[in-house]
Amino acid sequence: MKKTGFIRGIVIAAFLIIALASLTAGPAAYAQQPGAEEAGQSQASVLHYFGAALGLGLIVIGAAVGISRFTAAAAESIARQPAAAAQISGAINLPLFLLEGVSIIAEVVVLLIVLLK
Repeated sequence: MKKTGFIRGIVIAAFLIIALASLTAGPAAYAQQPGAEEAGQSQASVLHYFGAALGLGLIVIGAAVGISRFTAAAAESIARQPAAAAQISGAINLPLFLLEGVSIIAEVVVLLIVLLK
């Protein structure tokens, strides 16, 4: 693997860890103490929404990068062998649908976390 690809993987992993930590640990860390004022939104709920927005953004960016790289590789292989275009297109459909499905499921999970808070 190239050095730039390794560094990109480390950065993506760090962003995913930050998003996961903000979605799971944020609301518990900033929970109100018993007897705290109940009027209005607290800072914890605002941070909860910020974590959900960060998670959704990372999901969309990750899915877009994955789909674009996969599609670019397929287009390059079709350009090399135009006779095999039908076979390449058929072989690329299932992984693309799975990648898109995983991103949609992740978005639904993040939205459920926000709505069920």
